[in-house]
Amino acid sequence: MIRRWFDKGKENDSSSGHVASGPRYPRHSGAWTALRKRLQAEPGLRIIDSGATSPTNINYLTNLGHSVFLCDLVTEACTGNWQTGTDANDKPVYDVEGYLKQSLDFAGKMYDIVLLWTTLDYLPEPFVPAVVAHLYESLNPGGQVLAFFHTRKQPEESAFCRFHVTEGDTVDMQIAQPFPIQRVFTNRSIQDLFNQWSGFRQFLAKDSISEVLITR
Repeated sequence: MIRRWFDKGKENDSSSGHVASGPRYPRHSGAWTALRKRLQAEPGLRIIDSGATSPTNINYLTNLGHSVFLCDLVTEACTGNWQTGTDANDKPVYDVEGYLKQSLDFAGKMYDIVLLWTTLDYLPEPFVPAVVAHLYESLNPGGQVLAFFHTRKQPEESAFCRFHVTEGDTVDMQIAQPFPIQRVFTNRSIQDLFNQWSGFRQFLAKDSISEVLITR
């Protein structure tokens, strides 16, 4: 479904070129709507954007008086640089600590908001709990994570996308690198992953993406 939307957009956009700079699909987002109200009401927040660099996001957030730390977690994880070998069962072994130091070294700074997007769907398994735990330790009390999760694993439903915020109730999606989805989280597995956190708010959606706002 998601890929079909973009394929349709590319048919109508002769200048799309590479898919990473191709058409954007506006998607209504209840989680973004709720978070945007906080961003507009509280200037001076520190924000982590974990997706591919989006000038749209940088301009919007900095114009509101916030500072932004950029880290493309999925692209970095999929470089192949962090697999150090295999175990006795031929499963990959990763340098998780090295990955965290490379991608999420905040030099002791604490943050207030994380735009996590669909990152956790695409990371190698050992990175997932490590990233969540690191973000927990790096957020101020009351800090929030905006996260999206695919509800289906079929290729046409789970294309890896860049996300661009807007001034309204939508987030623009744009197909990026063809990274394969690693897993589909259930509501229970999401809650278990964030069981240390104090708040969990889920937003219903009509497509194959689930939205949550998790509070530190």
